[in-house]
Amino acid sequence: MAKRLLVSPLRDRAAIAGVGYTEFSKDSGVSTLTLACRAVLAALEDAGLTAGDVDGLATHRVGDSVAPGVVGPALGIHDPSWHLDQFGGGSVSHAVVAQAVLAVAAGMAETVVCYRAINARSEFRMGQAASAGPEAQYQVPYGLAAPLQHFAMEARLHMLKYGTKEEHFGQIAVRQRAFAVKNPRARMRTPITLDDYRASPWIAEPFRLLDCCLETDGACALVVTTAERTASLRRTPVLISAAAWGGGASFLSGGHMDTTETAAARLAPRLYGMAGLGPADVDVAQLYDCFTYSVLVQLEDYGFCAKGEGGPYVASGEGPPVNTHGGFLSEGYVHGINHIAEAVSQLRGEAGDRQVAGAEVALSTAQPGYVLPATSALILRRG
Repeated sequence: MAKRLLVSPLRDRAAIAGVGYTEFSKDSGVSTLTLACRAVLAALEDAGLTAGDVDGLATHRVGDSVAPGVVGPALGIHDPSWHLDQFGGGSVSHAVVAQAVLAVAAGMAETVVCYRAINARSEFRMGQAASAGPEAQYQVPYGLAAPLQHFAMEARLHMLKYGTKEEHFGQIAVRQRAFAVKNPRARMRTPITLDDYRASPWIAEPFRLLDCCLETDGACALVVTTAERTASLRRTPVLISAAAWGGGASFLSGGHMDTTETAAARLAPRLYGMAGLGPADVDVAQLYDCFTYSVLVQLEDYGFCAKGEGGPYVASGEGPPVNTHGGFLSEGYVHGINHIAEAVSQLRGEAGDRQVAGAEVALSTAQPGYVLPATSALILRRG
């Protein structure tokens, strides 16, 4: 049975009123609790609010961070009316904000801070983590364990099926680094060329070092509140016009599916339908870039080009600017939420030298549903 596309009553009901960051580094020297508290307080300061205004907290984690029940008391928030402690990695990063929208729209909370804190370089190395799902018993004995290896197999399949070339992946890395050069938060700010890309060492073919995201210590936070309340707050509001999340089979266990297509292809029509917009309306896109290939395949699955045409599309330079902060490849990997924060900065016109002129609509996406059979995404609009 075909799914109905709903005109969402949640469209533009909630808004992001503030964003906050910690420094992104290789070694924070502090706990994930400290990182979370710093990011939450920075987001509240950006919105012109205090911890006393907060009645909801939300995060996602995979045994690598700290729950709202710990962050709240540390900040003096002892009786939140709503909280979310979502299990999951990057694929649920945008679902956390989506569920905050539900809470705000339903009146369960008025001001929710969504955060992600992680010592992913000095403490919890995701690149060294083996898959924990039931499929792992069939993979780990043969050396297929880390997400890098899984994504590399899908990238190779795309190359074989559609003629995608390594230079297409390289162009993504080079362009994102060019944005990072203009981003004072970015960990990697030295320009790179395609020759630099080709000279970087192999990690898991067809991925080189410059195809891979940066394991990062850091935190980021967002303040979600009602659209009405933002009128009296400090910053230009960024409305949440669509918030969608969903599941399906992952490429680890979904033998019936074409694994050059991600769960994002099934989610995209619902997302655009909720916003009443389409790919042509997107002025700037922040696409989950754990690896360069995940950007290319999402350009296809979110409708910017046809399936199999991601490589030529990247080479053409067409479409909206992508990952204007440098992305996970060059700014830092905070597991999804820093993509949303960059979208907010662009729509508020506060992105400095990397500002996209006239940006009114932004797409921000989560991990597209490979390792965990789920994904999520937001469409944001300048208020």
